[in-house]
Amino acid sequence: MSNVGLFGGSFNPPHLGHLICAQEAAEQLELDRVVLIPLHTPTHRALPADPGPQARLALCQAAVDGSHRLTVSATEVERGGTSYSIDTLRSWRGANPDDELTLIVGNDVAAEFPSWREPAEVLASARLAVVSREGESELLLAEELSAGFPGSKVVSVTMTRVDISSSLVRERVGAGRSIEYLVPAPVDQMIGAEGWYR
Repeated sequence: MSNVGLFGGSFNPPHLGHLICAQEAAEQLELDRVVLIPLHTPTHRALPADPGPQARLALCQAAVDGSHRLTVSATEVERGGTSYSIDTLRSWRGANPDDELTLIVGNDVAAEFPSWREPAEVLASARLAVVSREGESELLLAEELSAGFPGSKVVSVTMTRVDISSSLVRERVGAGRSIEYLVPAPVDQMIGAEGWYR
């Protein structure tokens, strides 16, 4: 049995903030590994300057290359269409029935959790980890979600405040500015070589 964290998102592109978030969740929750799962198609919005799901998958793979604790899954990219967490959890559970699952989400995403597809089923399938930057009120949000879904397992993770976002990375690339030290070096190299986000 493995304790696995599932960390979904657009990763458009993945940056050091994503990796710090994954690492903090792994350490604070004693997870064996954290799996980055880039989505195929978001539920509510178009992705700006999207190089495509296969490109974002490749960027995630480059970002975690060499890590012993962080990996990548192509499950949502291969499934295609709009990505819903409940579908991913069911798919993962079917292939890995003995895994203990933790769904890792940011504070901003967790605030919208009650409007997700089948939120009660999501919480029945996995523990929910709400990750917040230092200074944000993640404990209050976790408590509210626990109260709204009795019997659920909602926990908090706090990460060092790192104000890096995918939109910042895209803006800098588009302006011809360096993204060195904002993303892993292989991601920087791949974006430059492919001309993505320019």
